[in-house]
Amino acid sequence: MVILFHDIMHKELEVYVDDMIAKLKKFQLKLNPTKCTFEAKSEKLLGFVVSEKGIEIDPDKVKAIQQLLPPRTQKEECQKTFDKVKHYLTNAPILIPPNSDRPLILNLAVFENFIGYVLGQHDESERKERAIYYLNKKFTEY
Repeated sequence: MVILFHDIMHKELEVYVDDMIAKLKKFQLKLNPTKCTFEAKSEKLLGFVVSEKGIEIDPDKVKAIQQLLPPRTQKEECQKTFDKVKHYLTNAPILIPPNSDRPLILNLAVFENFIGYVLGQHDESERKERAIYYLNKKFTEY
């Protein structure tokens, strides 16, 4: 998140927060102090961990998947597939904020009844593609 607000950090951001609090008072809205956090390096929000690195999956949310027992069949292929699915479900990519200095990459999959895409950019090394945003939609008939 720091990357997003890098240009307006500290003074301008504090003024912005002051303006928000003034508007809340104007409309007689109240904040729950136990749910407010300022100047946090990392925070859990809606099942995700938001930090300077980006938006990651909350490790507490994937504990049940990590603790799943392996299949009872003794086939090596079943175990490998099970481990692979477990890995994908518990290691979602970190979402990063877009960088205006780098080109965007759109990976698109369109089928008869749904569409999915990932918007991304290469990292600083230009070797690894990083996700910015995901979307999938199922088409409905009218």
